[in-house]
Amino acid sequence: MATATEEPPTVEAAAELPVLDALGPSGPYRTHNRQEITDVTGAVMAELSLAPALYVNRAVKALRAATPLPAAGRAAALARAAELFRTATLGGLTPKEYEAAVSRVSGLPIAVVRTATQTCAERVGQSYRSVQLAGPRGAVSDWRDPLARTGQAVWARRGEVLAVHVPGNHPGTHGFWPEALALGYRVAVRPAAREPFTAHRLVLALREAGFGNDHVMLLPCGHDAADAIVQGADLAYGGDEIIRQYADDPGVLSLQPGRSKILVTADADWRDHLDMIVDSITRHAGSGCVNATGILVEGDPAPLAGAIAERLAALPSLPPHDERACLPVQSAKSARALEKYVLERAQGTRAWLGGTGFVDELGDGSAVLRPTVHQVDAPDAPQVGAELPFPCVWVAPWNRADGIAPLRDTLVLAVLTEDEELVDELVAEPTISNLHVGPRATHWHRPGLPHDGYLGEFLMRSKTVVRV
Repeated sequence: MATATEEPPTVEAAAELPVLDALGPSGPYRTHNRQEITDVTGAVMAELSLAPALYVNRAVKALRAATPLPAAGRAAALARAAELFRTATLGGLTPKEYEAAVSRVSGLPIAVVRTATQTCAERVGQSYRSVQLAGPRGAVSDWRDPLARTGQAVWARRGEVLAVHVPGNHPGTHGFWPEALALGYRVAVRPAAREPFTAHRLVLALREAGFGNDHVMLLPCGHDAADAIVQGADLAYGGDEIIRQYADDPGVLSLQPGRSKILVTADADWRDHLDMIVDSITRHAGSGCVNATGILVEGDPAPLAGAIAERLAALPSLPPHDERACLPVQSAKSARALEKYVLERAQGTRAWLGGTGFVDELGDGSAVLRPTVHQVDAPDAPQVGAELPFPCVWVAPWNRADGIAPLRDTLVLAVLTEDEELVDELVAEPTISNLHVGPRATHWHRPGLPHDGYLGEFLMRSKTVVRV
């Protein structure tokens, strides 16, 4: 049942900033065509200016004509932007007001949003260092390097303008694309209508830190103009429906579902690692691509499924502004639609938690998405590859004869095993992006490490340069 709590704080900041403007080559741009931004209860919090295609085309041309900052200037500006994002009043919102707004519209618990602010700032601040780590060891970053006199690989941009369409499921998704600025790209960002506050705040921080209006822009827009951003840029990156329709284009990097998993082999006792397993499922309120959604067990999976269900059943149902909240919230209508979708796909499975429903309405038009735990009969059951925006986990049996096939197409795989030959196979498998060997949660990450490969691998190429 939903737990009673204090009333959410009023957001006077929304009255001071009723419209989130586009941020184009001449500064803020307010349009008559706007989209309402509502919180999970349906209350309107702000309006988002929607730029027309003509404005978008002119903005992208301005990005292409701009000259990048020198490398040292880019590094300094990114470090400064990180601090501003974390501490400054930007767009009329203090950090606390910004976090409250994100929590209200996304339904993520306020504590999750607060952590995401720090994580995003850290990633932005480390962007320049991260892209240096991504470069080939045999390449230099500037043709003026003395090594180029005798012939050297130079790491060079594949283009000049990057279009970014990042989904609004979690503020942390914005921590990666500033690496493009570190490499000298100019960037056009289309914010997610679901949660535009993070993109707006980050672009303001980058501009105040030293990137020009013609270096990074915020271009909220409708479908047609969103197509114009992708078509006008050299490369595009993101995970919304616009990006997905270009999935076969080599100039587009489409973010894929995480489908993160945990494998427990017979030589590991899951009881010693239950905390890590539950943490992998529930951190970030279970909303991230790095949250574990599939658990594969060599042997009988029922005891582990029951233990997970017992832990998850104890989590409270609270509105997102409550400091104790740890589960995501959506509008009641969206939550019921998601519940119907999951229950239809769970037919024929053994439900340990949430089998008759998992939506807990709060009485204000919103609802908590409570955890679910289902046990399936085989490791290749289609449910194991599902990714949903709440703690929804599918537990399956696995044995050596199944091999690594059920573990493919996984963003993060945590494996609890002593079998080094199995680890060799998993490291070699190209569709497993990240491998955690031992009790390391699936959400673990640090700046400088690839997420789904380095973004620089997509943005850059090596070319031979020799000069006299």
